[in-house]
Formats: sequence, structure tokens, C-alpha cells
Amino acid sequence: MSENPDQPTSENSPAESASHPAGHGRGTLYLIAGILLAIVTAVVLVWVLPEPVSPDQVHPAIPIFEAIGIGGEVFLRALMMVVIPLVMVSVMSGILGLGDVRKLGRPGAVAVGYYVATTILAVSVGLLVVSIIQPGNNANLDKDSTISVSGEDRQTVLDTLVEESGLQEEKVAKIFPQLEEGNTESPGISELFGDLILMLVSGNLFASAVEMQLLPLIVFSIIFAGMLTTISRRVDTITTLIEEANTAMMAFVMLLMKVAPLGVLCLITPRLGIKLAEGELFATLEQTGWYMLCVILGLAIHSLVTLSFIYWWATRKNPYQFMRDMSQALLTAFSTASSTATLPVTMECAHVNAGISKKSTNFVLPLGATINMDGTALYEAVAAVFIAQIYAATPEAAAAGFTLNLTTIILIAVTATLAAIGAAGIPEAGLLTMMIVLNAVNLPIEYIGTILMVDWLLDRFRTAINTFGDSVGCAVVERSFAASESG
Repeated sequence: MSENPDQPTSENSPAESASHPAGHGRGTLYLIAGILLAIVTAVVLVWVLPEPVSPDQVHPAIPIFEAIGIGGEVFLRALMMVVIPLVMVSVMSGILGLGDVRKLGRPGAVAVGYYVATTILAVSVGLLVVSIIQPGNNANLDKDSTISVSGEDRQTVLDTLVEESGLQEEKVAKIFPQLEEGNTESPGISELFGDLILMLVSGNLFASAVEMQLLPLIVFSIIFAGMLTTISRRVDTITTLIEEANTAMMAFVMLLMKVAPLGVLCLITPRLGIKLAEGELFATLEQTGWYMLCVILGLAIHSLVTLSFIYWWATRKNPYQFMRDMSQALLTAFSTASSTATLPVTMECAHVNAGISKKSTNFVLPLGATINMDGTALYEAVAAVFIAQIYAATPEAAAAGFTLNLTTIILIAVTATLAAIGAAGIPEAGLLTMMIVLNAVNLPIEYIGTILMVDWLLDRFRTAINTFGDSVGCAVVERSFAASESG
């Protein structure tokens, strides 16, 4: 038996395997306790502090939540800080580990096929659930739940979107060109994919790194590392530097994971607490409860049934044990609402807890965090049908000749699938791709206000499913790497 001396000992270390369950169990319980503490703290602070004297008075709990939120922002920025260098060195390290770049062909094809197939399945599940439950027919919406975009109301619309999305006003105006006076154009699928193709190659890698555009960085890393595998020993120093940098970055991730429960506490408490303090949470749940049920139920079916079956079929292992191994990454994704920020934790959990090789994790997970959006695709399909159900019952829909039929649902499915896959090349992809889906079936853009009320909460669920989908893909592609090496 021969072993690669450069292969990290953590992959096959008996000592590590023996200590894994206990260490993993303690870490998972620690993180879950932190999240539960965050929710309990938010509720307790709201109920124990006095109510405002008048409706115009700021609730005394809100400044406390805002102060706690600073800690969450620090943790989130720490995760984002490590993403760019980690993605580049990990992708390069994964390609270099192949020894021959030609071995990437089969795993790469399997990865792309997996991304497309699971996105289609996610959209199908979402459409099935929303068609059965029909939340739009049971919605209890106020008259102000939709947003008018005419004339003098444009600034009001802009302010509402800024408040609900948390984005800067300039970014919201760029995403929704309808809000600009005299502009009635909106982007379509062709424009989205045009941006995606252009984003494959960057004119300035440093600018791409600053703007967190991962796709061109991944493309460069694959090409550069593939070139290194063809130059033989003349680049041994660079190869060693990349591999050691990857080891160092993963050590930094382990350091961040030690403070993850505190970071999660500071991330969840302010958002939930402020909504409770402002009295918006329960009113929002009452108005859009059926819609939220559809999204969460669809995401649950996709993760617990569809993705779990794919994992079992590809590996013949228990998918729920795998979910437990990835639990720290999934809970971090729920807390941060960012699969990109969660990427360092996902890579560490997949390799250390789930035992997936670094070749697969280093290649599949960065790419998946960029273009694989199962949860987002399902969410957009459900949201579009929900809005269509509401709009179809209005006099405006009758006047416009709009009907929610099978053709409309199929168009929503195709558009949501393509938009989710192509969302990597644009900033703030969720809002823009949602608008593309609405435009594809001629739904009024102002009805996006009905889903923005709960987007902040549902975003966390769909991000967790995005992360789990990436993790399952990593396990599926693992077999392709093994087959390529044996072949």
C-alpha cells in the first residue's frame, strides 16, 4: 500500500476517526444551544422591558438589539474576510491534487449535471406544494401590502424596498430600473445570461475580489491550477505554497468556528428582537402564514426527501447522519442568510465531519455556493405562483386577460430554474431574479411587496437548503473523482 506523503493526515487518521463522534456531538450541541439562546433572549428582552408610552416612542429594547447586532456584524465580516483567499487556494489545491487536469472532466460534468437536475427538482417540488395549498387564495393582506409604482409614489416604493431588503438605495434603484423616472424597461433572461457569460472572465481580479464576485475568481483558479499541473516540477515551489496556504486558511476557519455560537447569537437576536419589538412579526405571520408554510414545507420536502434520496442513491449512506454531520454549516447558513459567508464552515464540516476528500470539497463547494441555488429557485417559484394567485382575483387581472393556467405555471418553472442558475453573475441576485420571474408571466412588479415582508425570515431557510444542496453535490461528485483516478 502506498500513500501520498502530501495528503493531509486528517483524512485518514484513525485517532481522528475515533474522537470524531464525541467532538462533533459537543460542537453541534454547543451551536444549537447558542441559536436557542438567541431566540429566547430576543423574546425575553421584549417581554420584560416596558412597552412604549406612545406609538411614536422607540421601544427601549431596540437600542439593546442594535448593540448586540454589532457582534453579529463582526462575526459575519470575519467569515466574509476569509472567503476570497479560501476559495482561490482551495480550488487551486483541489485541481493540483488531481495531478492531471484532464481528470477534472468527468467530475466537472457530474457537478454541473447535478446543479441543473436538483434545481429543476426543487422548482417542481415548490410548484406542486403551492398548487395544492394555494396560499394566494387564503392570503389575509392589507391594502398596503402591495406597492404602487406610479408617479409620486416612486420614492415611497424605493424607501420600502430599502427598508425590507436591507440594501442601499443606490443598489435597489439599480436592481429595479422601473423606479427611475421615465424608465419602464426591465431585465430579462437574455440579459441575465449575458451578464453571467461576461462574469466568467474578469478584467481585474482584484476588483472582482473587492466586489465578492466569486465566479471569475473560480474560473481563474481552475485555469491557473490546471496549467500548473502541466509544467511538472518547475513550479513545485508555487504548488507547495498553494497547498500550505490552503492548510493555513482552514486553520483560520477552525478558529472562527470556536466563536460561532456567540456570532450566531448576535446575528439572530437583533433581527428577530427588533421585529418583535416593533410589533410586526405576528402581524406578518397572520397575513402571509399560508405562503410561508408553502415555502418552508417545499424546502423541507426537497431537503428531507429529494436531496436525501440523491445522497443515499449515490453513496448508499444514511442521509440524515450526513445532515447531522453538516449541521453546523446548516445552522450557520440559517444564521447568516449567506451561503457565501457560510462557505468556510461548509468546507470544514464536509471534510472533517462528513469525511469527504479535499479534492471534492475544494472544487465542488466554492462552485456550488456560486451557481447552485436549489432553495432560491424553489422560493421564487412558490413566490411567483403566490403572487399570481393574488393578482388573478383582482379586476386588473381580468382587464388584462391574465389567467393562472398550466402554461403560466410551466413558464414560471422554466424562468425560475434559469434565473436561479444564472444568478451568480449579478449582485443582490434574489431580488433581481424574482423580478425576472414576475416579468416573464406579466405579473405586476408592485406585488413583490407582498413577499418582502417575510423575505428576511424565509431567506434564512432557503440559504440553509442552498448549503445542504451544495454539500450533497460534494458527496455525489466524490465518487466521480474516485472513478476518474481508478480509470
